Amino acid sequence: MASPFPATCLLLFIISGAAAAGKVPAVIVFGDSSVDAGNNNQISTVLKSNFRPYGRDFFGGRPTGRFSNGRIPPDFISEDFGLRPFVPAYLDPQYNMSDFAGGVCFASAGTGFDNATSNVLNVIPLWKEVEYYKDYRNKLKAYMGDTKANYIITEALYIISLGTNDFLENYYSLPSTRSKYTVDQFQDFLIGAAETFVKEIYGLGARKMSLTGLPPMGCLPLERTTNYVNGNGDKCMDGYNDVALHFNGKLSDLVTKMNEEMPGIRVVFSNPYVVFMQIIREPSTFGFEVASVACCATGMFEMGYLCDELNPFTCADANKYVFWDSFHPTEKTSRIIVDYLMKHSLHEFL
Repeated sequence: MASPFPATCLLLFIISGAAAAGKVPAVIVFGDSSVDAGNNNQISTVLKSNFRPYGRDFFGGRPTGRFSNGRIPPDFISEDFGLRPFVPAYLDPQYNMSDFAGGVCFASAGTGFDNATSNVLNVIPLWKEVEYYKDYRNKLKAYMGDTKANYIITEALYIISLGTNDFLENYYSLPSTRSKYTVDQFQDFLIGAAETFVKEIYGLGARKMSLTGLPPMGCLPLERTTNYVNGNGDKCMDGYNDVALHFNGKLSDLVTKMNEEMPGIRVVFSNPYVVFMQIIREPSTFGFEVASVACCATGMFEMGYLCDELNPFTCADANKYVFWDSFHPTEKTSRIIVDYLMKHSLHEFL
């Protein structure tokens, strides 16, 4: 989707407006499908969502490669910081450096902290997201000059959101991973990978970061369906939720450690678990009607190509559903989660 804003006006807005606001001139995104704005469209993988009904509630009703009926969390975060109401994907050929100066997404659906996770569905590994970021930095300096580019790189808010696939697509799906690690050892391995990643982008100039925790991954419709097929009813898989809680505790400790040890860094731990679980347990409180299955198709197991426009079961109003497909929240859920994070962690950067 082309930018609704002229490039020259956008650039002036970024430099003068952000300087006036004084805080965050751009939102820069690393991670998985929770934050991918469409990079997977440009690579050879089955994990894509650049077709309807994905995107039916996005600007212009167009599918962009976001795994949602509309916008995803970085889009709302960008808007809340007075920037554009969306963050473009770096690999999207419809955008250029004038667009990326105000925010850019390097995320790839299906990836994780562990390189083995990205191999499962042939997506962009985290180290490659960093390579794209290095390329972006060089192009930004060529486009704007060192002074303005360095200002954006240093003052930007970096959103880091991944980890769910490391457990669901990797640890619990690949016997080879489980043979190497206990679940606690695997968590420690991922924490080490997260620390290495943060140190790498810190070394490239990043200073303001939000490290996002895991959601209650045992309550994703896909996992509830698996529970049901295994004869355990359609309840959440409590074991997976316990792992998410434990991992989030370790992530929080890592954030504390990095803030103490790395000069000039400001990292916050953005934990969606509590509010997401509240939405799932008490959907009507938040204006939802359905939390156990998703809007798209039967809502039990479909995502990506299984969730296409030909499926007759897709719901008419996604705002009644907590989940859009069997793995991802609706736009409305994302908006509620971002409202929570803006109050509890991201407000530090306003």
